[in-house]
Amino acid sequence: MTPMTLLAEAPVACLELSLDDEKAQKCMTVVDACIPDWLRSCWVKSQRGESLENEDVVGRALDLAYRLHEGQCRASGEPYILHPIAVAAILKDLGGSNAMIAAGFLHDVVEDTEMSCDQIEEMFGKEVRQLVEGVTKLSKLSFESKTENQAENFRRMFLAMAQDIRVIIVKLADRLHNMRTLEYVKPEKQVRVSRETREIFAPLANRLGLGQIKWELEDIAFKYIEPEQYQMMESLVTETRESRQEQLVEVTRVLRDRLVAMEIDDFEISGRPKHLYGIYRKMERQQKQYNEIYDIQAVRVIVNTKDECYRVLAIVHDHFCPIPGRFKDYIGLPKPNRYQSLHTAVMGPKGQPIEVQIRTWEMHHIADYGIAAHWKYKESNSVSKPLKGDDQKFTWLRQLVEWQRDLKDPQEYLDSVKEDLFDSEVYVFSPKGDVYCLPRGATPVDFAYRVHTEVGNHCSGALVNNVMVPLQRSLKHGDIVNILTQNNAHPSTDWINFVATNSAKSRIRQWFKRSRRDENLALGRSALERELGKNGLEALLKSDQMHKLAERCNYHNVEDLIAGIGYGETSVNSVVNKLRENHHNERYFNPQKYESRNEPTHSHSSKSPILGLEGMVYSIAGCCTPLPGEAIAGIVALGSSRGITIHRNDCTNLINIPSDRLLHVGWNQRKEDDQVLTYPIDIRVETIDRVGVLRDILTRLSDNKINVRRANVQTKTGKAAIIDLSIDVSDRHQFDRVCNQINKMCDTLSVSRVVAE
Repeated sequence: MTPMTLLAEAPVACLELSLDDEKAQKCMTVVDACIPDWLRSCWVKSQRGESLENEDVVGRALDLAYRLHEGQCRASGEPYILHPIAVAAILKDLGGSNAMIAAGFLHDVVEDTEMSCDQIEEMFGKEVRQLVEGVTKLSKLSFESKTENQAENFRRMFLAMAQDIRVIIVKLADRLHNMRTLEYVKPEKQVRVSRETREIFAPLANRLGLGQIKWELEDIAFKYIEPEQYQMMESLVTETRESRQEQLVEVTRVLRDRLVAMEIDDFEISGRPKHLYGIYRKMERQQKQYNEIYDIQAVRVIVNTKDECYRVLAIVHDHFCPIPGRFKDYIGLPKPNRYQSLHTAVMGPKGQPIEVQIRTWEMHHIADYGIAAHWKYKESNSVSKPLKGDDQKFTWLRQLVEWQRDLKDPQEYLDSVKEDLFDSEVYVFSPKGDVYCLPRGATPVDFAYRVHTEVGNHCSGALVNNVMVPLQRSLKHGDIVNILTQNNAHPSTDWINFVATNSAKSRIRQWFKRSRRDENLALGRSALERELGKNGLEALLKSDQMHKLAERCNYHNVEDLIAGIGYGETSVNSVVNKLRENHHNERYFNPQKYESRNEPTHSHSSKSPILGLEGMVYSIAGCCTPLPGEAIAGIVALGSSRGITIHRNDCTNLINIPSDRLLHVGWNQRKEDDQVLTYPIDIRVETIDRVGVLRDILTRLSDNKINVRRANVQTKTGKAAIIDLSIDVSDRHQFDRVCNQINKMCDTLSVSRVVAE
């Protein structure tokens, strides 16, 4: 049976089967429901020999998807082809072009069949290929992962969106249908997919203005993540539906009569259902009971012009008592996702609060379809890539793509992403009248960095509504903010304690790190020398491998990579491990050190941690404090009861020691039943001063079961805090692990090992 035959005859064919066949009846129902009329009309045209014109790509895509997915079934037992049909139908409803609809049919074929992207391009063209390839890459992203992997997945997703925003629209359509059929998968997967949907895809839909998709995704996710609360909300809404309906009818009647009297003839008034998760989230956020929420019941008025919107508002306030503080003008100040409407709350005829939304038809379409509104209602079946040109509607997306060049710390990038996915709550103006959306609690410094990084870095003061204010003052709706700058001004460490946006925090930290570039280069070089040896490092720096590695780590050149190691943006272990992934790099490592890491294991009955010194007196040198895992040498002490002193191979005190006093020694491999020995070592942490920073560092040490012998903190207003710690560690691996964890703290500027002069 061909797909076109399936479209026309599948329901009939199912009816001809035995009515006792439950699966056949189910298949009949699902097929009939999932195949939309526009696809059936495609089949009718083809049967009559009529030209399909541009629809030909849609029919051919369906035909290919049907043949490739033949024999495959979903978890529900239904034919797999129903999923691509449903996705294509959602895209059709959003006004997607034929290329988008074709991509909806084909979005799973590369991942689930032998079809390649090159073959898709050959059959359907480059545009369809790019959409399918983009969605295929997004399908392989797993957001339930470690921080570094999750950050990388976000980067890839936003890069795909920046190249063609339609990729994420197809992905959202795919996710919506998967959520609609989530009942057929295992409970643990239901919860996992629902969390991913609520935390990532629903905010994305909201940011793109796809209100209908966002609400449905949130409600379905709510049902599986918090089933008890979902049932509670469903019961509350059902119990009060009758009384709400009576009030809505009365309000609608009054408004309709008044609009006609005011000669506003072309309008629509309807009740607006509030989605369950929205009500529940508002109750939680505002700590209110169900009956205290104003917009559980709402009336929506749609008119033709903006002028009529404000006339309707006057009518509403004239006939119903407005509730103070509940009016919001999203027409004058649209939301970041382009949403526009007038919102007001009034007391209804029965003394219950009711929300009224007033908007034009164009605003209504944008509220439901967001970015897709201009495809559906303005440029029918046009190919549109909104990120081209000077379109400011997606500045947030461009910023996320640009910021990833600066943000190397995965946690910082994730914080910035999540900050920008969720709604901002404060609208302020520049002196030129430009509107900026910032999170509640944002300060003039946040505003300065939102305007431009250099404006923030050279900020010396701020005027708010023409009055000089402290930089830590929180901005309010409607404030006019004027940033004062000076060439010699620079960020203060105090700023990090009061800015509200993660983007501002990251730029302040970057300034402190990059302003000490020479020092960071020296620290990074020293760290690499300790790991590779001086000779190995010099050879490596002259090789092409290091340049390729810098590009792989998102640095412009090798010097930037070394500086990044110096100020903790990336760890030396991460760099060296990436080098070792390629066996061709082995010749660049210190040969002696490389051999020592691979020498055969020796079995000794002695519990001495040093090989070759069993029964001898020795001590660990305080000048370089070697740790197990580091290359070491022994010096025979003269005129001392200490016997032999153990130093690191790179210790400067070894330079002038005669060879006859040097001993080749190594660390004994510890057995599982051996007592774990610890070694004292000093470290220095430079950090931006804030309350609780020492506690956070000590927590990381405690989590790694590391004893702290001594802690000393030095602070000075406007400068970095210096924290000197004396700790006990078991080996180099444990030491590197905890230093990396401290380095990744957002406020840390550097972590260094302290050795005696």
